[in-house]
Amino acid sequence: MPLIAVNFKAYPESMGDSGLHLARLCESVGEERGLSFIVCPQQPDLRFIAENVRIPVFAQHVDAYEPGSRTGHVVPEAVKASGARGTLINHSEHRVQIFGIDWLVEKCGSLNLDTIVCTNNISVSKACAALNPTYVAVEPPELIGGDISVTTANPEIVSGTVEAIKRIAPQVKVLCGAGVKTGEDVRVAIELGTEGVLLASGVVKAKDPKKALYELVKEV
Repeated sequence: MPLIAVNFKAYPESMGDSGLHLARLCESVGEERGLSFIVCPQQPDLRFIAENVRIPVFAQHVDAYEPGSRTGHVVPEAVKASGARGTLINHSEHRVQIFGIDWLVEKCGSLNLDTIVCTNNISVSKACAALNPTYVAVEPPELIGGDISVTTANPEIVSGTVEAIKRIAPQVKVLCGAGVKTGEDVRVAIELGTEGVLLASGVVKAKDPKKALYELVKEV
């Protein structure tokens, strides 16, 4: 079953009640089409949204710290307590050093939190897959937020990441992202061997998010 993970980022269109509305749209489209959705709301909305939808809610980021005197940081235990089921790690807009990724994947695993580790190329994808996250999501940074999908601009990085990861850690699932907006983008991502896509602006900033979601899933 293909997976579509929607990162709400810090867009005003996904704050508070608007974020909940968007999460519910993802839930209804997923149920109607038999697809899996994950939503990644802004941190203040984690519990609010997690308590009001049935689909998995992930944090956008988590810090590599134990609970304690950590003003302003988000620790994995707090993500778990919010009702979230997982977290993004190392998104291109919030990078984490490799030892932090390693620590976070292990810590989140101990808390039964799934992890989507974002990467920017095949080499980094291989290194992160060896840490055994739930997912690796390869996203060339230069294409993020743009109008050209990674599946069109650089399909080799997608298929190459899938091939490399399956040799190293076949249990790790692969996603791709950057510029993903259409049903063709999603279909091609699946054909290249991924389990799904990670996207943001194509849905969150769409004039009609429901229409954008149906466009995304129409070919899968």
